[in-house]
Amino acid sequence: MSYVVLARKYRPQSFEDLVGQGHVSTTLENAIAKNRVAHAFLFTGVRGVGKTTSARILAKSLNCVKGPTSKPCQECAPCKEITVGSDVDVQEIDGASYTGVDDVRKLQESLPYRPSRDRFKIFIVDEVHMLSNNAWNAFLKTLEEPPPHVKFIFATTEVHKIPVTILSRCQRYDFKLISALSITARLRFVLDREGVGYEDAALSIIAREAAGSMRDAMSLLDQVLAWVGVDGDKLTAEGVARVLGVADRSVLHGLAAALVDGDAEACLRTVSDLAHQGYDLPHVARDFLAHLRDLVVAKVSADPTGLLDLADSELADVKSLAARADADDLARLHQGFSRSYDDVTRSGQPRAALEMTLVRLARRPPLMPVDELLRRIGEMERRLLGSGGGGAPSGSAGHGRPMQGGGTPPGQRRGASADPSPGPSAANGPPAFSAPQNGAANGPPTFSAPQNGAASGPPTFSAPQNGAVSGRPSFSAPQNGAASGPPAFSAPQNGAVSGRPSFSAPQNGAASGRPSFSAPQNGAVNRPSTVPPPAEGASRAPSAPNPADLAAFRAVIELVRAKRAPLASVLEHAALLRIGPDGIVLGFEADSFLGRQAQEPIAKEAIRAALAAHYGGNPDVTFETLRPQSGAVTVAQIDGAGLRARLDNARRAIADHPLVTAAIELLGAELRDVRLGHEDAAAAERMSTR
Repeated sequence: MSYVVLARKYRPQSFEDLVGQGHVSTTLENAIAKNRVAHAFLFTGVRGVGKTTSARILAKSLNCVKGPTSKPCQECAPCKEITVGSDVDVQEIDGASYTGVDDVRKLQESLPYRPSRDRFKIFIVDEVHMLSNNAWNAFLKTLEEPPPHVKFIFATTEVHKIPVTILSRCQRYDFKLISALSITARLRFVLDREGVGYEDAALSIIAREAAGSMRDAMSLLDQVLAWVGVDGDKLTAEGVARVLGVADRSVLHGLAAALVDGDAEACLRTVSDLAHQGYDLPHVARDFLAHLRDLVVAKVSADPTGLLDLADSELADVKSLAARADADDLARLHQGFSRSYDDVTRSGQPRAALEMTLVRLARRPPLMPVDELLRRIGEMERRLLGSGGGGAPSGSAGHGRPMQGGGTPPGQRRGASADPSPGPSAANGPPAFSAPQNGAANGPPTFSAPQNGAASGPPTFSAPQNGAVSGRPSFSAPQNGAASGPPAFSAPQNGAVSGRPSFSAPQNGAASGRPSFSAPQNGAVNRPSTVPPPAEGASRAPSAPNPADLAAFRAVIELVRAKRAPLASVLEHAALLRIGPDGIVLGFEADSFLGRQAQEPIAKEAIRAALAAHYGGNPDVTFETLRPQSGAVTVAQIDGAGLRARLDNARRAIADHPLVTAAIELLGAELRDVRLGHEDAAAAERMSTR
């Protein structure tokens, strides 16, 4: 007698034997018990999960002489003939070869006739997605209203190819992948019936390679049983791994342990052994990625039993290794290997790609928690503002390395200063910095102790005075007992030309809040002091309108914005030549698109109405063409120049701040962006949309 493969020999014959598809078997059993069996079913799922088997069991349940019943007797003629596929009233059709409309028409011609013996005439169509569109169209009416003695059961692995008109006429059942534990239990049952010894680890390898398909698991089991050969031999994990060409779980576990411990050499030796034994390295990479996932799950879950599809011994090993590592580190290993997985599988040199990936991950730098970074920043701040004179932390200048020693003892509140020894007559606190006075050349800041009992706090800063040319900010200590908070910033006074912003300390006891920025005053031109004056004969910078006319023009623009916002944006790009109660004269470049928009009748009327609302009377609106290099400027140019100056000053102030400088040196960081306040940000957004 010819040999029958295990997949056929141990094929489930009842819903009770069906493995891993409880949601399908329970529904069909209840439908049969309540006499609510539909006329058409669609079974969908990947290969080897029980679609055709379930169709045969359903056919036996409906045609059993003791039925319809959810537990066919397996002894009557219909049950036996359906099992071997010889029942004349239950036809199994291969959709791959039964694709034409003529085949469907022949089937339809036989439908009106009653079954020759059974209760129902049942048609099981496998791989039904192979039918042509014409065949499906011929099926539509029959499938919607078949004779009462006809049942259709369709099976497919590609349900997306089934027309929606067919899907709406069938009851759809989705077959799921079978878990590795369920496959292992079924393999154990089969081997016990076959009288073959085995190791649980060997069955776990077969179940893992089956990837959710019971038929694949049975085929693999047939293959490894052929390797055992002589009766009495035992299935071992090492032998199964060698036959199937896959890595044993112990090998994957050892590779993961070497990666967690940072042992790059052990990783290379493991890969070398796998390559010499002929293992498929892309396959090994796939299994290893799944193993890293199991480690992360075991680490972050208090009870990972339901989340990991592993045998008890394998689960214990995974838990033990996960306990040795940090959750963030394990997640980083999985993420790093996942990003390189495609490189390994698609590379022409998979061994080299796998080795370099493992070496890179094994030599990963240790993670630094955010709390540790914050602690170091706090320690740096205490060193700057503490009793050491406000200098940069020792050991950090120019190297960007973490500080060594000298930190605050554990338990001391972060940001609290050390308790230094008091001086002879001054309140002890951080040193204060005083600016050069009376036109002195501005060099590095000088240091002086707090005066007049000033409260201790962060240093405060005062602007250059009496015409001092400021290249960098100057600093002065809190005066007259002022409570010191964050520094306040004020503009250069008395016409000082400032390239970088200057800062003023809280005076006369005023509590200082957040730093405030103010523009240059008294006509000071806010530009870097290193910019030379224009050369003789060069074109002069555009001149702005006088402040009164500019303020009136802005008021008119806001009145226009309330009615027509786009027109207000157009006016901001117009040069104001004259404005008054009698009218306004605006200038645009020749053939300007914005000029044409402003000169439209409806736009002129809106401008005239805004002027009348501001001045009264009946003002006129006139437009002129600007000559090239006329020197006239627009509101948009004025606002843009001011905003850019404030942003540049803010960036320079922050870049020169000692805390920022020390943070850059200590952490190896860089200053990427500076953002202004809400009003300036809103102005920048308006300018970017013009």
